[in-house]
Amino acid sequence: MGVGCHPVEPVTDSDGRVVLVTGGNRGIGLATATAFADTGHRVAVTYRTDPPTDERFLCVPCDVADTAQVEAAFDKVEAELGAVEILVANAGMTRDGLVLRMSDDDFTSVIDTNLTGGFRTARRAVKSMMRARWGRIILISSVVGGAGQAGQANYAASKAGLVGLARSLAREFASRGITVNVVAPGPIATDMTDALNEAQRAAIGGAVPLGRFGTPDEVAATIAFLASDQAGYITGAIIPVDGGLGMGS
Repeated sequence: MGVGCHPVEPVTDSDGRVVLVTGGNRGIGLATATAFADTGHRVAVTYRTDPPTDERFLCVPCDVADTAQVEAAFDKVEAELGAVEILVANAGMTRDGLVLRMSDDDFTSVIDTNLTGGFRTARRAVKSMMRARWGRIILISSVVGGAGQAGQANYAASKAGLVGLARSLAREFASRGITVNVVAPGPIATDMTDALNEAQRAAIGGAVPLGRFGTPDEVAATIAFLASDQAGYITGAIIPVDGGLGMGS
């Protein structure tokens, strides 16, 4: 199961909600899982390679591009924690390149993970949410989904598609007390942005009205709010956490 991951006792009413964060082993996903655990929720995370080391998490290997793995991951979470009440669909990938050099596989693999993966996990999560007549689904998009980005046609298309998916789900399941929203981060300080050189970071930061990169914790705080009881009247919304970069898009 990996270092730091261990079986978790079944959930009780006093233990908070059951939360599943896909792609919860680093960056925004890890910050989100940590924020939920810090506030008393029971947290499961999926990962493809290295599991996180926080012993509070139930760690489940899962590639969201594989329906059978998604089903197995939910089965495991339900067996050890209970039905998923809050889903954060964060797992994603990039295969950047100019369109003229982008292969069909480069395009479809990103769509399959980022967009169809969100669909697979949401479809599985709503089954128990409908029975409970309560649920929160938060899909993690990107400022790129609204503004576009040269060299990221596949990624931008996948992230834009999450908006249509979320709003369709929001309409379909609102009568069951399930809200579905989108968080669209801008440039966030993660291991991926750490790989950029100083000139690249300065150029990106300079394009942001607030003049800096965001932090994973700032995105996690927005996600946690959307999952809360206080956000029960918000559904079908796109919440940017981008320092103003996407204004007007």
